[in-house]
Amino acid sequence: MSENKSIDFNILASECLIAQDTDDSQTIDCLEKLKNRFSEIELIAIFNYFLKIEYRSDVLCWLIRQLDKYRDSSSLSPLTELLLMKDHTPHADYSKDYYTNVRVLCAKAISNLKDHSSVHALMYCLNNKDEHYKVRLSCADALGRLGDRYAVTSLMSVASDESEKSVYVRESATTALGLIGDMRAVDSLVKILETKTGIIDKFTYLKEKAVEALCRLNPNDSRAFKALKKSLQDENPQVRINAIEALIDYDTQEAVDLIKEMLADRDDEVKRNAVIALYNINGEDELNKIINDTKYNDVCRTEAKKILQDEQDDDEY
Repeated sequence: MSENKSIDFNILASECLIAQDTDDSQTIDCLEKLKNRFSEIELIAIFNYFLKIEYRSDVLCWLIRQLDKYRDSSSLSPLTELLLMKDHTPHADYSKDYYTNVRVLCAKAISNLKDHSSVHALMYCLNNKDEHYKVRLSCADALGRLGDRYAVTSLMSVASDESEKSVYVRESATTALGLIGDMRAVDSLVKILETKTGIIDKFTYLKEKAVEALCRLNPNDSRAFKALKKSLQDENPQVRINAIEALIDYDTQEAVDLIKEMLADRDDEVKRNAVIALYNINGEDELNKIINDTKYNDVCRTEAKKILQDEQDDDEY
């Protein structure tokens, strides 16, 4: 989209108090009023220009949110420049933490444009360990939403890097690998699951994400299956639940038998999820077996009865 040449952007910037040391709310009020004066195409061109010269974080966040609503390809360049901290005004000190949220919003808006040429900029920030962790994890999220397989190698490297300072960045990279769905990620995800178990281990949530990602990939891979099997013994109940859900997609009797073993788990929520999984695999017959078999405790039998009752209510409805 080309800019509307009939608009004098400099005069308009002065009217809206852009890049001036005035109260942020005054500028935002002026920007809101522009919506009554200009078309959507004109507003996109105006906001793109303002994004290049504004330096106050709250005003920048407002502009980014507006451009994210329009999602026009012409916004990619100013959003990318801001994400990469290309200094477009002497007033901007990008070393300040208050620009972190600005750049996080940029990464999200860039991914929503679905322009694969943005992959390099997002990867650049993700791979820079000197970046603020919030910027890096937002870029990992953006790469996952963008779904470009070119980013898989970088995401694998971050996800499996045990020297990585921020476990949150590793979690975001792991989730992104599941969203992209490239089978090359299997080894990295399995490596995460094979790390030390333990409820106090700070990486247990990372392992939850790794199981979720493997569930999305649904690989017919023996090493992945073994890792999921081992995850059923993890100290973290949510890791065990995620492993149960992942095993549903394995069309084997061994997977079914492993899920059945979880009906005796020490955690009630794990038991309930095992009942649900078996119902999803074998239907109502499996529920009746659980209800009528006295070796299963009340938690399992109650959950089975509840599912059957819900099915009956749906049929009647």
